[in-house]
Amino acid sequence: MKLRAPLAIACGTLLLVSSSLFAADTSEPAPRATDPLAAARTHIAAKRFGAAVAELQKLNASGSADWNNLMGYALRKNSPPDLDGAQRHYDAALKIDPRHRGALEYSGELALMKGDLATAEKRAATLAQACGSAGCEELADLQKAIALFKSKK
Repeated sequence: MKLRAPLAIACGTLLLVSSSLFAADTSEPAPRATDPLAAARTHIAAKRFGAAVAELQKLNASGSADWNNLMGYALRKNSPPDLDGAQRHYDAALKIDPRHRGALEYSGELALMKGDLATAEKRAATLAQACGSAGCEELADLQKAIALFKSKK
């Protein structure tokens, strides 16, 4: 019986040491990729459109439909608005992804700002196809904007 106690202690110690070695050897889960547009989105949510434009310019991801969409939105909402710049970025976003729901909605809203109901309605029709039978928030928002535009005419 005297032999069992030291053996149990030795086994326990070995178990503790080996488990701590195993834990130190296991890798941490890889950090999740961060959204490179997160800072610009934060500025937009806070209605700091000039800061959003500056952040997007720093990033300069002009090959991204999302980047172009956000840049167009920030330019359109900035004071004073840059409607021509917004149009260029929405067009670029739609060239990259013709079914980009945000760019379709926002370019439709921009068309209404310019008095171009026909283009807004075309954007809504494309959005209806992109959203499918369930619909989507972007389509609902553009349809509301179109209805408001028509009620003012």
